[in-house]
Amino acid sequence: MAQASLAPSAVAAITVHHSPHALLGDYENMTKTLALAAIGLALVLTGCGKKDANEGAAANVATAAPQAPYTGQDWTETVVKTPEGGFRMGNPDAPVKLVEYASITCPHCRDFTKAGAEPLKNDYVRTGKVSWEYRNFVLNPLDVAATLVARCQGADTFFPFVEQLYATQADWVGKFNSIDEKRLQSLGALPQQEQFAQLVQLSGLEDFFKAHGVPGDRIQACLSDKGALAELLKIRDHGANEDKVDGTPNFFLNGERQEGVYDWPGLEAKLRERAR
Repeated sequence: MAQASLAPSAVAAITVHHSPHALLGDYENMTKTLALAAIGLALVLTGCGKKDANEGAAANVATAAPQAPYTGQDWTETVVKTPEGGFRMGNPDAPVKLVEYASITCPHCRDFTKAGAEPLKNDYVRTGKVSWEYRNFVLNPLDVAATLVARCQGADTFFPFVEQLYATQADWVGKFNSIDEKRLQSLGALPQQEQFAQLVQLSGLEDFFKAHGVPGDRIQACLSDKGALAELLKIRDHGANEDKVDGTPNFFLNGERQEGVYDWPGLEAKLRERAR
């Protein structure tokens, strides 16, 4: 799982670590921090390990018998925004409803998507057996900025943007980590929208979004959308306080939190038990 701490004072860069344990950053502190101009750039991402909980998961997944090619409706083409603020791909009446809480800056969320997105879509979502809802659980200001732009393009492009952001995560996080400390500290004096604009520019995310068809004025409009920011914080609030999300990624199947499941082999074992 991944944890991030949002402190009111600035630090030099995003530091990515890997650890077998993770706890939530303080939601109330995050809300106050993001509401202030001095947003604070203490972005400490803790890798979402707990691999020990899943080491045997792949071995425990039974080998599926060969099946005839599926020729019905392709439910991966159906993507909508949900009342909870997430984006759901698949059959709204699927017998198995998967909800993933994840962060764009979380390295283990990236690893899950890299390993699991295609088989999840092709083997489970496409046939209508499983629906997949992704809820953004923002961990830090850079996460917020990237997420605001990705979400405001709408449901049709949300999942492709998430996959591409994960695919290039090492590049834009690495670029941000290389920024001079004084430059980062100076961001704290800027108004909130300008801070977000600087974050996407300095990390290279502005170029990323432009290369994927989002013009500069649209990027700025997304970053200044106060309603969208409030919605992001509401999703996080619900995840932390109602669903008891304690890091990322976190998975729920039909409303039941999957304890000890943080990667694709572990999740697929659970899916196979339910999506027969």
